[in-house]
Amino acid sequence: MTIQTRIEEAASQANPRVTARTNPDEVRHDWTREELQALYDLPFNDLLFEAQLVHRRWFDANQVQKSTLLSIKTGGCPEDCGYCSQSSKFDTGLKATKLMEVQRVLEEAKKAKEAGASRYCMGAAWRSPKDRDMDAVCAMIEGVRAMGMETCMTLGMLSVEQTLRLKDAGLDYYNHNIDTSEDYYKEIVTTRTFADRLETLERVREAGINVCSGGIVGMGEEKSDRIGMLMALANLPEHPQSVPINQLMQVEGTTLGHSKQIDAIDFVRTIAVARISMPKSVVRLSAGRENMSDETQALCFLAGANSIFIGEKLLTTKNPEADKDAQLFAKLGLEPMPAHTCPSAK
Repeated sequence: MTIQTRIEEAASQANPRVTARTNPDEVRHDWTREELQALYDLPFNDLLFEAQLVHRRWFDANQVQKSTLLSIKTGGCPEDCGYCSQSSKFDTGLKATKLMEVQRVLEEAKKAKEAGASRYCMGAAWRSPKDRDMDAVCAMIEGVRAMGMETCMTLGMLSVEQTLRLKDAGLDYYNHNIDTSEDYYKEIVTTRTFADRLETLERVREAGINVCSGGIVGMGEEKSDRIGMLMALANLPEHPQSVPINQLMQVEGTTLGHSKQIDAIDFVRTIAVARISMPKSVVRLSAGRENMSDETQALCFLAGANSIFIGEKLLTTKNPEADKDAQLFAKLGLEPMPAHTCPSAK
C-alpha cells in the first residue's frame, strides 16, 4: 500500500467525502481537519518520507537558514499571554527596558552577521507600537538591510499606517504568531482575540511584506489544537513565508510555567505536517532547542525544518551556544541557507 493510498484511506475513514492530496508540486489553501489529522497520524516513517518528498521539491534538503533574534524593547507588555516572561501580569523577575538605541541595535546586527546569520529579527514587547517609536524602528530596518541581511520585526498589532511605514522602510518579514488553534486561544490569551491576530496578518500581507507566523506547542493543548493551528496557517490566502514552530520554554511565574513538555515525536510530527501543508514556506525550528537532543533536532530537519535561531538568547530565554550549533551542523552535514532563497518570498 502506498503512502498516498494510506493517507486517502485514513482521511476517508474520518470523512467518506474527503480525498487527501499530497502532491509535492501542489500548493493548497483548502486543507481539511480530516486530511491534516490523517497526515499527523501516519506511521512515523511514512510521515517523514512524505515530508522529505515535499521538502526536496522546494528546498535544498541540507541547507538551514540561520537567523538571530534580538529583544529591542524588553518586558512591561500589558498582554497576558500565558507563556510569556515579558508580560507585566506576571512576576518573572524580568526588568522592563526602554527601546534600544538604533546604533546599539546595528552593532548587535553586525555581530550576528559575522556569526553567520542571514536574517536579523527584532522584537519589542508591545501590544502595539506607538507612532513616536516608528522613526527609530524604521532606522533599524534600513540599517540592517544596508548590511545585506534580511530583516524581520515583531512589534505586536499594527495599524494600517504603521504597516505601510514598515513597508516603505524595506522590511522583509513581519512576525506575528497565531500561537495556537482558534478554539484553544482563549485559554492562553485573554487581552486580545484570535481575530485580532488575523487582522494584523492581513494588513501585513496586503502591504506586500512577507509574513512570519507560526505557533507554540506544549502549552497543554490537545493534538486537535495543533492540527487546528496548522490548518489556520495553511488555509490563509497566502502561506506565511516563514513558519516558526516553538516548543514552550517554561518560565517560572507565568501561567504555563509548569506545563508538561510535549513528547518529542509529537513535536516532530507537527513539523512534518507544517512542511507538507505549507510546502514553499521556511519552517523554523524555533524556541525550545535548548531542551532538545541532537537526535530530536536531526529528526526535525528530516521532517522539513530548515531554519533556526542562532545566538545565546531568544528574546529572554536560552538558546544553544554557537559551538554546539556548529558541531551539530558538522555532524549532520548541514550548510547555511543563503539570504533571499525562500521560494515563496515576495
